[in-house]
Amino acid sequence: MARRLFFVDGVHSGKAEILGDEAGHLTKVLRVEKGQRYEISDNEHLYLGEVEVARREQVVFRILEKLETRELPLRVTLYASLIKFDHFEWMIEKATELGVERVTPVITERSEKGLDRAAGKRLERWRRIARESSQQSRRWRTPEVDVAIGFDAALSAPGVRYRLEESGAARPILQVLPVDRRAKDTVSVLVGPEGGWTEGERRASEEAGWVAVSLGPAVLRAETAAIAALAILSAAWQTAD
Repeated sequence: MARRLFFVDGVHSGKAEILGDEAGHLTKVLRVEKGQRYEISDNEHLYLGEVEVARREQVVFRILEKLETRELPLRVTLYASLIKFDHFEWMIEKATELGVERVTPVITERSEKGLDRAAGKRLERWRRIARESSQQSRRWRTPEVDVAIGFDAALSAPGVRYRLEESGAARPILQVLPVDRRAKDTVSVLVGPEGGWTEGERRASEEAGWVAVSLGPAVLRAETAAIAALAILSAAWQTAD
């Protein structure tokens, strides 16, 4: 059975600790006890750690060795238009499980009013969701979750760039994937708001070099479309050189 993975804020003098409510969750819910071994990540390195202290508000690990890490085959950033926060948070959780490297919230013309102002207050919560999802899926490095940016700023994203499009004019995503795919390629995915793209946003993204792609004839929720696209891209790059 694979060991559980826990994140720590840092490793110092061969020790790492988890404090407060998170430590209480480990000891009371997960039944972490002295002498047990787990994988420990400080988001830079992965370690094998042994529990030295297991109290309600403090868990201390003794680092036994540094472990090898496995990199994800693709560096993908999800540029996600702001949608209702419960849906947006689900998207962050599932995108993390699928290996997204970065989630950047985007303010679009049809983003629901007020979400842009409220997004800043949700940032720490979103980052915590990404960390917890990384821990659950045993990703040793958590994705970045950025502050919200405007649509024009998102258009300057690097790498191969796909804009998810529900109109019939877009080509299926599988038809536009690069033939020569290599490990560590950079891909950006732009997913629209619940109200869809405006014609101005479509033109601007096309002029900026984004490729409009389709996921099929059905009209998908924004969060569903994002996750479907990430799953397809992840699978496509699994065989990259």
